[in-house]
Amino acid sequence: MLNSKELLERTGISRATLNNYIALGIVPRPEVLPPQPEDGAAPRIGYFPAGTAERVAEIQRLKHEGWSMSRIAAHFAAGVAEPATPRGDAAALAVPAAPPRELPRLSIGEIGHPAYLASRDLSLLWTNPGGQALLGGAGVGDNALLRLLQIPGGDRIARFHLDQALQHGASLERLERDLSDAQRTRMQALAPVPAGRARAVISHIWGEADAATDQRVCVYAVQFGEGVLFVHVPQGPQAEQLGALLQARELVAGSPERRRLPALGDVAVVVMDLDQAQRIWAALPAAEYFELINQIWLAAEPILRRHRGTPGKHPRDGIACHFLGQRDADYAWNAILAAHELREAMRHVSQAWRQRKGWAIELRMNTGIDEGRQWVGTLQSGAGAEFTMFGETLNRAAQLSEFAGEGAIWVTKDLLAKLAPQEQQRLTWGLRQHAAGGREALVPAVFSTAERLAEPSAEPGRWRAIAALPITEIVAVAGPEGHRARTTDQQPI
Repeated sequence: MLNSKELLERTGISRATLNNYIALGIVPRPEVLPPQPEDGAAPRIGYFPAGTAERVAEIQRLKHEGWSMSRIAAHFAAGVAEPATPRGDAAALAVPAAPPRELPRLSIGEIGHPAYLASRDLSLLWTNPGGQALLGGAGVGDNALLRLLQIPGGDRIARFHLDQALQHGASLERLERDLSDAQRTRMQALAPVPAGRARAVISHIWGEADAATDQRVCVYAVQFGEGVLFVHVPQGPQAEQLGALLQARELVAGSPERRRLPALGDVAVVVMDLDQAQRIWAALPAAEYFELINQIWLAAEPILRRHRGTPGKHPRDGIACHFLGQRDADYAWNAILAAHELREAMRHVSQAWRQRKGWAIELRMNTGIDEGRQWVGTLQSGAGAEFTMFGETLNRAAQLSEFAGEGAIWVTKDLLAKLAPQEQQRLTWGLRQHAAGGREALVPAVFSTAERLAEPSAEPGRWRAIAALPITEIVAVAGPEGHRARTTDQQPI
């Protein structure tokens, strides 16, 4: 049998992905046993049956071939048995049923035409060699619009890019960055008049005919959560064929995120840990504890995706998510919104478990958020690739989540400095202090350090990474109508 750490290392998937596979029933639940001597001081270790690594490899293969998760789950449910617990040294893996007829598929890495993925403000997130050549050698983080405006006769294509960016939520002010006065004037003349129409998932436009060859180019745009994929295809049958494949977005396999080149950029990191995790582990049967962790992940996933977050590695059973400045100008604000919405979602999770178990335990996620300029990219491991980053931002956010308690959200002074004034006005933040009568009051809009705020009994050096870092607590976020969602324990000064 493999423990969870060995399974993750062998397959290269993240813990979040493994939890999702378990929740879908396509990977068996682990058997929780006492740890072995080599496992260290871990209080619990989940062991998976032999053959689970092969099952994960099969799932990854089907995903890379363009299968949706629902189709994969139905495929295994239709006749592929789960790996059996081995008896002695024998452990046979069930032979998969013959898959249905293969559908046409397209891997982004296999596109033979110039292609690039741009954020909503048209910063490049990924490009293939053809796209890099088309944009004059531009790389990750460069402004695609600036390069397009330098191409003679490219006004029609540049306007198409502007239209896609505006549909994706960009502002003209943000798009004007890096442009000269002449280019800014040209861009404003090209900007399409807002028509109030819904965002098109797939769209295309034909460029002007080349003066030398009389050949036109069709530019496709495919809207993704990360940004917009642009593909330039010469006139001919291949343009129609590629268009048919792109219409089935589920078949566009091989995320460019897996091929991200290391890049230095602004990033906000949210790290969340389950409050009183050891107590909850002791109170629940092992199967129910894993069920709870999976339920938290399922609640978090749509929230993180909606706010353009990228899940990353977490050293324990919690959540780590990165919000990239290259992808989103509002990355710091989105990190706060995601943490706040998940705190609200956890109240529903907690209520359901109180009714189910009849206990008084409040299920909450302790949250730390920091920002910085860090190297981000992907590391290949086994059958997959993991988004990762290097630098102190992740370490500080992780320590902040450990420092937080009772479901609090702690952030750094640098993170709040990244917010626009109107965003800061929507926040209630500061430090809590004990007031007369034993009640708790909030001192608004002030910072302190973990070194000063820590309990006197705290282990020396425990908060080394954030000891002198100015931090504060996000107490509430005002809604779109200005209603401020006040926490139950917040009292006026």
